Amino acid sequence: MEKKEYKFWGWENADVSPITEDYKGIKNPRDLYDALSEIWSADTCAPRMRADWTEDNKTLGQCSITAFLAQDIFGGQVYGIKRVGGNFHCYNVIGDCAFDLTSEQFGDEKLDYTDNPEQFREVHFAKEEKRLRYEFLKKRLKETRQ
Repeated sequence: MEKKEYKFWGWENADVSPITEDYKGIKNPRDLYDALSEIWSADTCAPRMRADWTEDNKTLGQCSITAFLAQDIFGGQVYGIKRVGGNFHCYNVIGDCAFDLTSEQFGDEKLDYTDNPEQFREVHFAKEEKRLRYEFLKKRLKETRQ
Protein backbone atom coordinates (compact mmCIF):
# COMPACT_ATOMS: atom_id res chain seq x y z
CA MET A 1 0.00 0.00 0.00
CA GLU A 2 1.36 3.40 -0.98
CA LYS A 3 2.00 5.87 1.82
CA LYS A 4 -0.19 8.97 1.89
CA GLU A 5 1.90 12.11 1.49
CA TYR A 6 1.98 14.68 4.27
CA LYS A 7 3.32 18.22 4.42
CA PHE A 8 4.66 18.26 7.97
CA TRP A 9 8.44 18.15 8.47
CA GLY A 10 9.80 14.66 9.06
CA TRP A 11 6.65 12.81 7.97
CA GLU A 12 8.55 10.39 5.72
CA ASN A 13 10.41 8.84 8.65
CA ALA A 14 7.80 9.33 11.38
CA ASP A 15 7.51 5.61 12.08
CA VAL A 16 7.77 5.44 15.87
CA SER A 17 5.20 3.40 17.77
CA PRO A 18 3.13 4.63 20.70
CA ILE A 19 4.22 3.92 24.26
CA THR A 20 0.58 3.98 25.42
CA GLU A 21 -2.61 2.30 24.28
CA ASP A 22 -4.78 5.25 25.34
CA TYR A 23 -5.48 6.38 21.77
CA LYS A 24 -7.01 3.71 19.52
CA GLY A 25 -5.96 3.81 15.89
CA ILE A 26 -2.89 5.97 16.45
CA LYS A 27 0.01 3.77 15.41
CA ASN A 28 2.48 6.48 14.35
CA PRO A 29 2.80 10.29 14.17
CA ARG A 30 1.02 10.40 10.79
CA ASP A 31 -2.06 8.85 12.42
CA LEU A 32 -1.82 11.46 15.18
CA TYR A 33 -1.61 14.23 12.57
CA ASP A 34 -4.73 12.88 10.85
CA ALA A 35 -6.63 12.77 14.15
CA LEU A 36 -5.50 16.24 15.24
CA SER A 37 -6.43 17.71 11.84
CA GLU A 38 -10.03 17.09 12.86
CA ILE A 39 -9.55 18.68 16.30
CA TRP A 40 -7.22 21.69 15.94
CA SER A 41 -9.28 24.86 16.12
CA ALA A 42 -9.14 28.53 17.05
CA ASP A 43 -9.85 27.37 20.61
CA THR A 44 -6.63 25.33 20.68
CA CYS A 45 -4.59 28.05 18.95
CA ALA A 46 -2.27 30.30 20.98
CA PRO A 47 -4.28 33.41 21.92
CA ARG A 48 -1.78 35.82 20.33
CA MET A 49 -2.29 34.08 16.96
CA ARG A 50 -5.99 33.28 17.21
CA ALA A 51 -7.10 36.14 14.96
CA ASP A 52 -5.00 34.65 12.13
CA TRP A 53 -6.10 31.03 12.59
CA THR A 54 -8.08 29.53 9.69
CA GLU A 55 -9.23 26.10 8.54
CA ASP A 56 -6.58 26.42 5.80
CA ASN A 57 -3.85 26.91 8.40
CA LYS A 58 -4.97 24.55 11.17
CA THR A 59 -1.49 24.09 12.64
CA LEU A 60 -1.04 27.80 13.41
CA GLY A 61 -0.39 28.36 17.11
CA GLN A 62 -0.65 24.66 17.99
CA CYS A 63 3.01 23.69 18.34
CA SER A 64 3.74 23.30 22.04
CA ILE A 65 0.48 21.65 23.03
CA THR A 66 0.76 19.30 20.04
CA ALA A 67 4.42 18.44 20.70
CA PHE A 68 3.76 17.64 24.36
CA LEU A 69 0.72 15.55 23.45
CA ALA A 70 2.86 13.66 20.89
CA GLN A 71 5.44 13.15 23.67
CA ASP A 72 2.70 11.63 25.86
CA ILE A 73 1.89 9.18 23.10
CA PHE A 74 5.32 8.37 21.62
CA GLY A 75 7.83 9.36 24.32
CA GLY A 76 11.06 11.15 23.44
CA GLN A 77 11.89 14.80 23.87
CA VAL A 78 10.43 18.11 22.77
CA TYR A 79 12.84 20.67 21.31
CA GLY A 80 12.29 24.29 20.39
CA ILE A 81 13.45 26.54 17.56
CA LYS A 82 13.87 30.10 18.85
CA ARG A 83 11.70 32.49 16.85
CA VAL A 84 11.75 36.25 16.43
CA GLY A 85 10.28 37.66 19.61
CA GLY A 86 11.82 34.97 21.82
CA ASN A 87 9.14 32.27 21.63
CA PHE A 88 10.06 28.69 20.77
CA HIS A 89 8.50 26.59 18.01
CA CYS A 90 8.26 23.05 19.41
CA TYR A 91 8.82 19.72 17.65
CA ASN A 92 9.47 16.10 18.65
CA VAL A 93 12.54 13.85 18.68
CA ILE A 94 12.26 10.17 19.57
CA GLY A 95 15.60 8.42 19.17
CA ASP A 96 16.69 9.07 15.59
CA CYS A 97 13.17 10.02 14.52
CA ALA A 98 12.34 13.73 14.44
CA PHE A 99 9.09 15.30 13.26
CA ASP A 100 7.17 18.55 13.51
CA LEU A 101 3.41 18.01 13.25
CA THR A 102 2.77 21.78 13.08
CA SER A 103 5.47 22.89 10.62
CA GLU A 104 2.95 23.68 7.87
CA GLN A 105 2.06 26.95 9.59
CA PHE A 106 5.36 28.38 8.29
CA GLY A 107 4.60 27.75 4.61
CA ASP A 108 7.79 27.65 2.56
CA GLU A 109 10.05 28.93 5.36
CA LYS A 110 12.81 26.43 6.12
CA LEU A 111 13.29 25.93 9.85
CA ASP A 112 16.59 24.80 11.37
CA TYR A 113 15.99 21.59 13.32
CA THR A 114 19.61 21.25 14.53
CA ASP A 115 21.12 22.13 17.91
CA ASN A 116 17.93 23.45 19.50
CA PRO A 117 17.28 23.48 23.26
CA GLU A 118 15.06 20.90 24.89
CA GLN A 119 11.68 22.22 26.01
CA PHE A 120 9.92 21.22 29.20
CA ARG A 121 6.20 21.09 29.92
CA GLU A 122 6.77 22.56 33.41
CA VAL A 123 8.00 25.77 31.77
CA HIS A 124 5.40 25.88 28.99
CA PHE A 125 2.49 24.90 31.23
CA ALA A 126 3.41 27.51 33.82
CA LYS A 127 1.17 29.59 31.54
CA GLU A 128 -2.24 28.40 32.63
CA GLU A 129 -3.92 29.17 29.30
CA LYS A 130 -1.41 26.94 27.52
CA ARG A 131 -1.90 24.09 30.01
CA LEU A 132 -5.67 24.41 29.59
CA ARG A 133 -5.39 24.32 25.78
CA TYR A 134 -3.19 21.20 26.06
CA GLU A 135 -5.68 19.51 28.38
CA PHE A 136 -8.55 20.41 26.04
CA LEU A 137 -6.70 19.02 22.99
CA LYS A 138 -5.81 15.84 24.90
CA LYS A 139 -9.42 15.39 26.08
CA ARG A 140 -10.79 15.88 22.55
CA LEU A 141 -8.30 13.37 21.15
CA LYS A 142 -9.21 10.79 23.79
CA GLU A 143 -12.92 11.31 23.06
CA THR A 144 -12.36 10.58 19.36
CA ARG A 145 -10.05 7.59 19.99
CA GLN A 146 -11.87 5.41 22.55
